[in-house]
Amino acid sequence: MTLADQSVATGNMLFRWRGFIPLCFIAILIPAFQGFRYPHDSRAEYMVFWGICVGISCIGVILRAYTVGYAAKGTSGRNTKEGQIAETLNTTGIYSIVRNPLYLGNFIIMLGQIILLRSVWCVLVYMLSFWLYYERIIMAEESFLTKKFGAAYEAYTRFTPAFLPKLSLWKKTALSYSVKFMIRKECHGLFVMILIFSILGMACDDVATKSFVVAHVWVWIAGISTLVYVLINLATKKMLHDVR
Repeated sequence: MTLADQSVATGNMLFRWRGFIPLCFIAILIPAFQGFRYPHDSRAEYMVFWGICVGISCIGVILRAYTVGYAAKGTSGRNTKEGQIAETLNTTGIYSIVRNPLYLGNFIIMLGQIILLRSVWCVLVYMLSFWLYYERIIMAEESFLTKKFGAAYEAYTRFTPAFLPKLSLWKKTALSYSVKFMIRKECHGLFVMILIFSILGMACDDVATKSFVVAHVWVWIAGISTLVYVLINLATKKMLHDVR
């Protein structure tokens, strides 16, 4: 097996577990907690910084929500853990300016969480780990799409960047936006993001103050996000039941 074939095989394996493995990136944060301090020793400044980091991650959430809402049936945007799906090739909308908008969204979401630790080396390790991990998955997907669509996909890759969007290439999509599908697909990821930010906030408080007292703000954030998540899931299930 050539190195290219081995990378594709590894990518296919990672693809099946792509919903869980990225959470391992959080392990990068553990060493960064040592010696953590509030900016200028001010918890108020830290809470502002925490909000900025959440805002960064929300950019990734919005990018994913936009991409998923416009994902047509039978395109790679609707891949499942069982395998890749690509009955049609989507080259318009967000896919006209970047080939992997969902992975770009993932990168931004986790970047906001990593930045929260205020560690340059932690950010650099994260970027390297992310690239090594997703490079394999992208290679596997591109191998599949090349076999499926041949010259059409190769022509698409010649002009459209893999990860850094090129806005000048924008082509309006004729697809309609599905709010229901977006909520069903992205609700869980948003909940996990908020939960991780709450846990990181509590951990940073504990390290900075050298105590293990949980501030009420983290309990409220975690509690409200859990309640909203449960209600949205129940509403989504009801909508699906009504459709049937």
